[in-house]
Amino acid sequence: MFPAHEIKRLIEQGLACETVIIEGDDGVHFSGIVVSADFEGLNRVRCHQAVYATLGSLMGGEIHALQLQTYTPAQWAEFQKAL
Repeated sequence: MFPAHEIKRLIEQGLACETVIIEGDDGVHFSGIVVSADFEGLNRVRCHQAVYATLGSLMGGEIHALQLQTYTPAQWAEFQKAL
């Protein structure tokens, strides 16, 4: 089993992030929100690839699945307003 807090730490170590929220109870399936200015100008696939790159070989191994929502800071601010 892999802890969600370790995924959060690895993402924060590999990307300049404003917000990282990772959840998962079974140790192999996770969901998360990542907010980073590094996502500016990237499509969703490239944003997800940037996050997966921070996790390296853990993806598909210790981490079976990671469902992501990625936002730039401006997109995140808009999303927060809509809540």
